[in-house]
Amino acid sequence: MPLMMDDSITVDDLFGVSTTLELGLTSPSPSSVTKGLAQRIDELRLLGCCQKVAWSKLGCIACISQDGLRVNVRHLQCRPSDGKWVLSADTPLLPVTEAHGGNPLVHLSWNETGSELAIADSSGRVSIYSVSIALNSIQGLRQAIFDQEDDAAQIVGMMWLNSQRSVHAFHQAAKMNGRWAYSPFRRRPTPPFHPGNKPALLTLSRSGQLKLLYQNPDSRWAELSAELKNTGHSDRLLTHATMVATQNGILVATYSSCQKICLYRVQINWTQLDNSQPKPAPPSAQFQTPAFRLHHVKIESPGNFLGPNRNLGESSEDFPSFPSSVYCLTHLTIIQNPLDNPTGTATGPYMIAVYANPLCASPDHAGVHGSASVIVRWQLDTASQTLHPKFDEVASKKTSIQAKPKVELRRLEDVYSDKHVISVEVTEYGNVLAFTHDDGSVSFYDPKNMTTFNGVDDTNTVTSLAQVGFLYPIGIPGFHVAFSPNACIYAVLDGDWQMHLRVMEHSFGAEQGLYDDTKFSAAVASLTLAFCRGCGSDVNTDDILFLTLQQLSSEAQNTLISEIYRALPINCNFTAEQEKLLHHPYIPRSLSLQAALGFKTSSKPRDLVAAVPWAILNLRHASLLFVYFFQYNKGPQTEPHDAYVLRMVLGNTKWALDFSHYIMNEVFDLVDEFESVFNDQEAFTQKLKSTSSLALIILLSSMSRAFLRYICRGLRGVYAGFSNAVALSGDARVYYTEICQTLDASPVQIDVYEKFLAGVDSAVRHAYQGAGFGDAERPNPEKELLVNARIPPVLIPAVATLLKQTVPALKPEIDRMAIYLCDYSWLGFTDDRRTELYRKTRSVDVLKKIPLSVVPNPSCEGENGKMTTATPLPSPPRRRRCVRCCEISGDISTPRSLLSFRMVAKMGILRSCLCGGMWTFASGSGDPVDNS
Repeated sequence: MPLMMDDSITVDDLFGVSTTLELGLTSPSPSSVTKGLAQRIDELRLLGCCQKVAWSKLGCIACISQDGLRVNVRHLQCRPSDGKWVLSADTPLLPVTEAHGGNPLVHLSWNETGSELAIADSSGRVSIYSVSIALNSIQGLRQAIFDQEDDAAQIVGMMWLNSQRSVHAFHQAAKMNGRWAYSPFRRRPTPPFHPGNKPALLTLSRSGQLKLLYQNPDSRWAELSAELKNTGHSDRLLTHATMVATQNGILVATYSSCQKICLYRVQINWTQLDNSQPKPAPPSAQFQTPAFRLHHVKIESPGNFLGPNRNLGESSEDFPSFPSSVYCLTHLTIIQNPLDNPTGTATGPYMIAVYANPLCASPDHAGVHGSASVIVRWQLDTASQTLHPKFDEVASKKTSIQAKPKVELRRLEDVYSDKHVISVEVTEYGNVLAFTHDDGSVSFYDPKNMTTFNGVDDTNTVTSLAQVGFLYPIGIPGFHVAFSPNACIYAVLDGDWQMHLRVMEHSFGAEQGLYDDTKFSAAVASLTLAFCRGCGSDVNTDDILFLTLQQLSSEAQNTLISEIYRALPINCNFTAEQEKLLHHPYIPRSLSLQAALGFKTSSKPRDLVAAVPWAILNLRHASLLFVYFFQYNKGPQTEPHDAYVLRMVLGNTKWALDFSHYIMNEVFDLVDEFESVFNDQEAFTQKLKSTSSLALIILLSSMSRAFLRYICRGLRGVYAGFSNAVALSGDARVYYTEICQTLDASPVQIDVYEKFLAGVDSAVRHAYQGAGFGDAERPNPEKELLVNARIPPVLIPAVATLLKQTVPALKPEIDRMAIYLCDYSWLGFTDDRRTELYRKTRSVDVLKKIPLSVVPNPSCEGENGKMTTATPLPSPPRRRRCVRCCEISGDISTPRSLLSFRMVAKMGILRSCLCGGMWTFASGSGDPVDNS
């Protein structure tokens, strides 16, 4: 039996008459009204915290299930079989349902760094989870059982405290003399902070209860509560609240059921050490307790928000008054000034309220000018108060009376929209205000003046992707959306709760068969600016990679990479200042993007342009490991060696030696190949231009050559430290002994290889000096080596010296037959059939450099092609896969000793791969599911 509200039956059908009852109800056509829109507007009207999907800065997408009882996580990842980027399958967070006791889940919120997730249910209970060692492995930090079930405790506003760390920011890109100049600066964090750098969450309930949930150094959670003024009566229950951190405290704006907006300023002060502890705690674990200071600032009653606007001088006859209006508030947001602004601005933050016209509105209460939504704005200004002159006549013991500054809400011009606003997002570090609508479209505004970005205003100054013309195509509409970390993509849930991706698009100067280099240049500059901002703020940039692979040609990708190297402070010349190389924050980010753009499949090696950065990333990983292990081994031994770390050192020792042998073998082959043209400079140059050699690029590049020297120095330190190692037993002694045996058995000793590198250094240095290249000119050829994998003309003499003098001089000290017979297929850099077969059948732990066992395929066949079921297959080992480079890590355990744990954490490989991509626990097949 059909329901009354189904499309197949009308109200007239119930009475069997052909004439309408004329009840004054509008009957929008199904095509003009999206299914579920009325329900979503009603949900937005009743509760400010109802975010069902959220995208973290680490790249994890959390989503509440359609029944409201579960939370699933997803992420972007590269598919190993074909290199296509897709959306992963759902991974349920099983502890969430149990933690909330079956109460409907209503809101999700990630913290600033994207590592902690807060989940709130309909009773106001909050549980908190953390991304630990993989995007689809989230551990519980705080259980919802600590909170009592209470309808009045339902949360209407939520905010994470910022982390106390300054980051590199980029204001804009401006074209100067035909080239883009970028504006980097240091951005300080906005207080308040947790003094122990632990998670802290601020929530506001429907009854006006302000609560701070914070974690102590012992990982236990505590809370602090306070009640806001003017919210104690039943007719003043809150429906919406927004909070933002400023230098003068936290600004809190609330909206009540009696249609009033109240503004508060909240201070959080932390006390000293808790004296109730039985023993004095170390300085790093001091327990500090917070305290609130609340200041009620302002009450705004926008009862005539569609009526006369005194600031604009509009006539009251044009608009109906609020009491007769059916508009209801759906969004309330305080917008801080753009974060990436080095000089700051004198204007205060902005407050935005979005009012929606329900679908059931009658003709007498139709929207103003046919508007489905109205965006009401205020600017928050701080003004000094002046006392009445009579106060000067009052005798006072104080020399002067200083009035406290007051906050004024200055009404700005309203913005009308013929579409319903579904979400309001501040994107691109405060430079863009994005409104998503019920038809699937997205509108971009400048937060400072609410002008629409159209992409043609200014082609010489770039502030964001939206400003230069990037836009989202209209797709399947949905009412729950989440923007990616850099706002290149947004995820949307359709009416059937299926997730879809919308990727930004740009013409890149190609419109109507014509090409505009100005628009192309601005688009590349905006992508460069977005990538620089993500690097500086330590934000996941997989969405930028996703967009680049989808829309840019290979040539345009090279242009982007070249612009990134120029925009970020990467000198590329490390012939002298090698100490800056290991801890340079932007080098691994740029190399990772370049390597990922050249990834095709996991069974085939990358092309030369992508193989160079991938090799350097692996060299950097080995260099960091040996350097940190050498520092750890050099100091006084307070703990025994960890077998976890020694196993990693052993694998990287074998990899580093085999890679150095591979380099030597390739160079020996080049000597034989070029011997016939040694005496003909022109023929030598032409032959070199047509030669693609990874070994030559790695040797000529000062960056990779410096990493090779670090590895040699680290190997000598590891070898020398064996005699000084104490408390070696069990697996630790076995691994350390094998390390030394591997070094002894090498056909090329470390000192010989260092002599070889010194010869390359000398050849390169003389080539630069011979061409008159100083420190200012050397970065360009070094960049040519890294970005395009081409040998610049200035270094051709260095190649000649290397092949004709350096290598022949070392022949007596090298066992060439031994390095020729070595199997280099497991390194993955060659394109022969042996390497291809190895990559198809085996995997190598990308961190430990240890070959992994073959995982049995559940669909394997027995003899004569028949399935065998007699012997049960062993469960495959749990492994992590990098979402970016698709490499595998076979060991998911962590070091047992504290020093070793700190060393591995310092390398940054607990939660991410050596390429910077995040880990995810691989499925049985290792391939993600394409649900895009």
